[in-house]
Amino acid sequence: MEEIPTTDDAAGKRPNASPDHREVKRGEPLPPKLSQLRQKLGQKAKQEPHFRFYALYDRVYRFDVLLAAWWLVWKNKGAAGVDGQSCQDIIDGPGATSFLKELQEELRSQRYQPQAVKRVYIPKPDGKLRPLGIPTVKDRIVQQAVLLILEPIFEADFLDTSFGFRPGKNAHQAMAALQGHLRMGLREVYDADLQAYFDTIPHDQLLAAVCMRVADRSVLKLIRMWLAAPIVERDDSGRTTHRRSKQGTPQGGVISPLLANIYLHWFEVRFQRPDGPGTWAKAELVRYADDFVILARYQSQRLIDWVERTLEGRFKLRINRNKTRVVQLTQPGASLDFLGFTLRYDRDRFGRSQRYLNVFPSKKAQARLRAKIRFLTSGHRCFQPIREMIAEVNRVLRGWKTYFAYGYPRVAFRKLHWFVYDRMVRHLRRRSQRPFRPPVGVSYYAHLQTLGLQLL
Repeated sequence: MEEIPTTDDAAGKRPNASPDHREVKRGEPLPPKLSQLRQKLGQKAKQEPHFRFYALYDRVYRFDVLLAAWWLVWKNKGAAGVDGQSCQDIIDGPGATSFLKELQEELRSQRYQPQAVKRVYIPKPDGKLRPLGIPTVKDRIVQQAVLLILEPIFEADFLDTSFGFRPGKNAHQAMAALQGHLRMGLREVYDADLQAYFDTIPHDQLLAAVCMRVADRSVLKLIRMWLAAPIVERDDSGRTTHRRSKQGTPQGGVISPLLANIYLHWFEVRFQRPDGPGTWAKAELVRYADDFVILARYQSQRLIDWVERTLEGRFKLRINRNKTRVVQLTQPGASLDFLGFTLRYDRDRFGRSQRYLNVFPSKKAQARLRAKIRFLTSGHRCFQPIREMIAEVNRVLRGWKTYFAYGYPRVAFRKLHWFVYDRMVRHLRRRSQRPFRPPVGVSYYAHLQTLGLQLL
């Protein structure tokens, strides 16, 4: 953080941090007073499960909170919103300190008004497009400040069945929980798919869920304004359209993952109640954001009907029945895809009679990596210096390897290892009109390693 410029001395200093009890977010310590505040909020919420917090707004616009929010937004390196202003523009213009002081005064006097959300689309693995909503930098800072205050309150309520977008939780823990349930014999899995979850959350019911813990009207007003902010979209012809919706929280907003978790938390609560399938079917649930699976010894029609009736009725969400399915992992060859991994019971590798639970990167995950490597090594990138290209390829491979090292990835790693090697050799050969050859006595493999390529 110390290396991030702000053009003025006050903002150039990172938030004061004592060496003790500092909470860390995205690899950076929070200011000690903010860490203490979050700890106290979490303790209060844990000790009094029905307490509604009524004095939070003045914490949101505290300067140390806004400054920490600024650092986190900067570190995320997000795109500009509808106003075209980036973090660097703020640094080059008024400077971070002046900008944050002005924003603090807007919040204190309640003159702050969020701007429209910029709608963009990114490709999905199935070839479709995923809509993202990009708030302005100013709105992202305020959302991050609210997130810093609300997160410990709701974290005290969230169940251990939820793993997505939570501090101290990750996808590998979700996979470990899933494997634990399978070892207990719960090998029939309801693999659910919610259709456009972030875009279909009803605002009135979401706000009611937030109100279960938050009574501060000013904080609720901020959330209500963000949900009601118009969405600006520009089509291929350059025409701009504005629209508002009574449902959905933009996927791309800083506060959206927390709001999405708050809403589905109440589905988990109903699932675990005495009249829910967690009790009468002895079923288990593992959720990562809007991806979840329900495991049981037997997926009865009563259990399936309860899930679909609850989600589509009470929660007003849509289940994608083309993708939702029941998987019987006891059947030979049956497999489950979850969080980019495939789980399947395979024949024991040492010839023993029992089968073992094989966990490896899914075909879709491998296909996405191949597509990314093809793009990075394609012919239209021959202008790029080879060491820069290899550095980009290495970054992609490191991230992929770190995530998919879980389970038994060796076979997939070996195939992708040689795929990357082949792509790099082909790229070297077509970089110029003269065929490329490595130095005499040096193989392509050794030469690529000399250039810095780090294969799987």
